[in-house]
Order: sequence, then structure tokens, then C-alpha cells
Amino acid sequence: MTPLRIGIVGAGGMGMSHAAAISELGEFELAGLCDVDREMVEATAGKSGVPAFTDYTEMVRADRLDAVLVATPHYFHPPVVEHALANGVHVMCEKPIAVHVRDAQRMIDAHAGSGVRFGVMFQMRTNPLFRAVHELVASGALGELQRTNWIITNWYRPQAYYDMGGWRGTWKGEGGGVLINQCPHQLDLMQWICGMPVRLRAHCRLGARHEIEVEDDVTAVLEYANGATGIFVTSTGEAPGANRFEIVGDLGTVIVENDEVRYCRTAMSVRQHIATADKSFAKVDVEEVDVPIPAGGGAHIDILTNFAAAILDPELAVVAPGCEAINQVTLQNAMLMSGLQKRPVELPLDGDAYVAFLDDLIASAAQ
Repeated sequence: MTPLRIGIVGAGGMGMSHAAAISELGEFELAGLCDVDREMVEATAGKSGVPAFTDYTEMVRADRLDAVLVATPHYFHPPVVEHALANGVHVMCEKPIAVHVRDAQRMIDAHAGSGVRFGVMFQMRTNPLFRAVHELVASGALGELQRTNWIITNWYRPQAYYDMGGWRGTWKGEGGGVLINQCPHQLDLMQWICGMPVRLRAHCRLGARHEIEVEDDVTAVLEYANGATGIFVTSTGEAPGANRFEIVGDLGTVIVENDEVRYCRTAMSVRQHIATADKSFAKVDVEEVDVPIPAGGGAHIDILTNFAAAILDPELAVVAPGCEAINQVTLQNAMLMSGLQKRPVELPLDGDAYVAFLDDLIASAAQ
């Protein structure tokens, strides 16, 4: 098989990590590197033996690429993705696909009818633990969703992390803090497994533990269409922190923690037991059930392997399609808007309203 020709836009640390992964795959051939830093990209491309570009439109035009991998800073994802899609080039984009939902929707619209594949680097979807939980919930084994709870506070970062570059920890440079930088995978996994809420209310603290403009401490309450609730808690200022994901259904509970999945199944519907038990302190019988964990998974290379296969086989699904990535952006945007405006936010989110909200944050920070 002739390898697919792929170019990387963004030759920084993440881009070169992907270049290393591509070098291990027979399905792809690295055909170009692009970055606005001419000196850096020429030196890096020279080591890889591929052409260097400072303009992604020139790379797409000059090199007859099959695909591009976008690993630029967040704000630059949309124009690169849209240009590649418009030119019939398959796209793999780093997360998040965009800073706000309006850009994310524009990218999805650009993909519609393009005839090419558009995937997002949500490699945690290939993690065997979360694959197993996704399949368990999708099978209906937990029954109707009652509650979700994800405490993900082991993202500790010292001030030195934010001081590495003037763009870090700013609205103009990153468009947010812990939600957009550290938590995209958890937000994606939560909606992938449990579905999207219909509204949420969040408490967001800006620079609670660091000298930064953006949020570093968030607690959000989610409401689902069936009345179920969820809690999402995250921070970059706690140590040692925790990472515990709970999903409670009418037929049992599943917990992911410490690289383990624990599944407790009830002998009958909890709702039914509540209504029919004839003793005041009756308990629901529960048994712990082993969850088969599939082998492998959990790395960028799995996403790239799937991406190549999906390009060659129109019947094969992309693990994390671009059209689903708007959900993670929506949750991040909604939590910020709710937390800073101190009000509940209904979903789906008004994209224009969020852009105006973000523009105000950028303007206020510049004063």
C-alpha cells in the first residue's frame, strides 16, 4: 500500500510528537511541516527530510497532500481546518477543535459535503477503561442515568507553568484555563459516555491559586433531560488531587479510579425496589461484576491508525469525528459563561452570545 501523504501544521512540541508517531506507521508518510517560526521549522523539517513551509495554504497547494494534522495554538485551528477541507484534504485536528462553539460549528459546516474525513485527537476514547465503560453504558446495563460525578483535580500546575509564555493563562492567548487546556478529554468522555446535559450552573474562580487571567478552579452542576444530575469539579491548584468518575444508573453504578473500573450491579431496578420493598430498612441486593477490559489503546497512534484506515475505507467510522467535538467546546464555553455571569446556561449554547462574552473578557484583561 502506498502511504498517505500527511503534512503537519504546527511544528512545536505537540506537532513533533505526532511526527514521531507518524514515523512508526506504515500508513502515513510525513510530507511537510509548517510553522510561522521559519528558523525553527526549517531546522526541524531538515532533520526529517521533508519540505518546510511558513504558510499552511502553500503547503496544501504545493505538496498534493492527502491529509493534514493541525497542532497549532487553539485560535488557529479553524482557519487551517476550513482551508484543508475546502481543498479536499482529510483533517486530523488537535483538541479542542476551537475556542468557542461558533467557530466549531463553522468547521462542522465546512466539512459537510466535503467528501473527506475530519477527526479530532481525542485519544482517550481509545483508552481501554473508557472504551469498556462506554460499551457498558451504551448496552443499557446501568439502566436509566441518575447521576454523574467527575472529580478531576490532579492537574496541579505551579506558577512557573503559566510563566513559560506570555500567551499562557490569558483570554487572548488561550481562550480559557483548566477547562480548555487540561480538561477537554474529560469533558469529551463525559458527554460521549453519558450524553449532553440540557442546562448547567457553574462556579468558576479566575486566578484562584495562580497569577493568571483565566479559570483555575471550577465546580459545575449539570442537568440532563430525564432529570438526572451531574457534578464536574476540576482545578490546577490542588495536590495531590484526585481523578474519580462515577456513573449511577437505576440498575447499578460504575466507578473509574486508579486505572481500574468497578461495576456494582443491583439485583433489580432501584426505582422498583423503592416502590415495592415491604420493610422500612430493606436494602437492594448488589453484586460486583468484572468488566472485561479490551487490550491496547489509549495513545495518539491509535487515533492515527484509525484515521488512515477511515480515509481508505468509507464504511469505517472515525473514533472521534469532528462533528462530535463541538460538544466538548459547548460544555467548556457554557461552564465559563455560567460561572462568570452567575446564572444557569441552557444548551445548546448561543454561539454569538459566547463570542461577545469572550470578547469582553479579552478587552477587560487588556485594560
